[in-house]
Amino acid sequence: MKKTSIRVGCGAGFSDDRIDPAQEMAEKGRIDYLAFECLAERTIARENLARLKDPDKGYTPYLAERFQAVLPACVRQGVRIVTNMGAANPMAAARAVRREAQALGLGDLPVAVVLGDDVSEQIRANPQLPLLESGEPVESILPRMAAANAYLGADIVRAGLDTGAPVVMTGRVSDPSLFLACMMHGLDWSYDDYPRLAVGTIAGHMMECAAQLTGGCFADPGKKDVPDMARIGFPFADVTVDGRLVLGKVEGSGGRLDVMTCKEQVLYEMHDPSSYITPDCVLDITDVSFEQVGKDAVQVNGAKARARTPTYKVVVGYHDGWIGEGEVGYAGPNALARARLAEQIVRERLKMRGFTYPEMRVDYIGMSSLHGMGSGRSEPYEVRLRIAARSPDRKTAQAVGFEVRTLHVNGPAGGGGGTNALREVLGVKSVLLPRNLVKPQVVVEGAR
Repeated sequence: MKKTSIRVGCGAGFSDDRIDPAQEMAEKGRIDYLAFECLAERTIARENLARLKDPDKGYTPYLAERFQAVLPACVRQGVRIVTNMGAANPMAAARAVRREAQALGLGDLPVAVVLGDDVSEQIRANPQLPLLESGEPVESILPRMAAANAYLGADIVRAGLDTGAPVVMTGRVSDPSLFLACMMHGLDWSYDDYPRLAVGTIAGHMMECAAQLTGGCFADPGKKDVPDMARIGFPFADVTVDGRLVLGKVEGSGGRLDVMTCKEQVLYEMHDPSSYITPDCVLDITDVSFEQVGKDAVQVNGAKARARTPTYKVVVGYHDGWIGEGEVGYAGPNALARARLAEQIVRERLKMRGFTYPEMRVDYIGMSSLHGMGSGRSEPYEVRLRIAARSPDRKTAQAVGFEVRTLHVNGPAGGGGGTNALREVLGVKSVLLPRNLVKPQVVVEGAR
């Protein structure tokens, strides 16, 4: 028998988020579902690189620690876990979860795995598809393509929950869809009930970045104060079968959740408030209002939705060369002038060695790295020089950090704390792929 109301908790807002608020949510939040949103364009690119190097990798690095923290309480209390920690390798992630369950003495825990977001073959078969960023055909990057992942929706995640498995592991799924799927399953909502889809989608959108809703990126001392931020709590959503939505957080946790934090968060990554496109619906928040209904409790009203689009958005990751970088600090009188001299030296050294770069960035951290040098700035007592450059050639990129590092003994005076790094770049572009070409499916790993 389906419930008339459920509580869906948020366990993470990004791949490297804190773990203890999720444990607090699992143990004290009185939730029915716990959704971990751990995937962004840069993180799935990172995990695709990891999988290329090791076929058993490619999922969120903190997966083991997160499940160690929450699995005992979730299994004990019957809380279902939904997460995109599978990233580029959800099958390997499911096997890792089962290993953690065995190690915790929880037995052979079944995991429902959502597959089908990897659409590399479909993209190769349709080289004429235009890139959203430039209009060029995707064919232009196919020789360098590493992976292509479609943003799947709540329907296939709900199918994972329908298996009865206590954990649903996905790869690339739209962030709000993780939360909406829990509501569709728990409240038996139809995938064509757009008023309900609007409620679930705005709830997922509000919670997908975890502590951003409970005061994290809201805090500004003396202007927008947030209490006990070292213990900031993550949000949950209380949702009824008829679509009433109230956002809250665990009692006693740090942070704040009120109309002000909600108003800031609802606009996050909202390019068009009247047409926020997800795989499940096109959300319209132009009539949304917030009402404080209790301490750290806000009711959300007025969300609307239109029919979903006939395409999935696909993120195409491709090999895009290397970035080499180096940093060095200067302090004391004339620090900025010495940093500028250091930049000139590095540029000349790289030119002497025959290296050229299609793109180079120089920052005087503390002076210019965010808003440019500007005018009227006072002379800093300390400044940190950062030089980074991109190249299709590994050796050419590596030379940047090497030359910055050599400044330690080759001048200017007073340089210290130098670092250098080299990293492979996986670029990201987007295309729209017709839905009929994408075939998501669910398989269950473990006990039946």
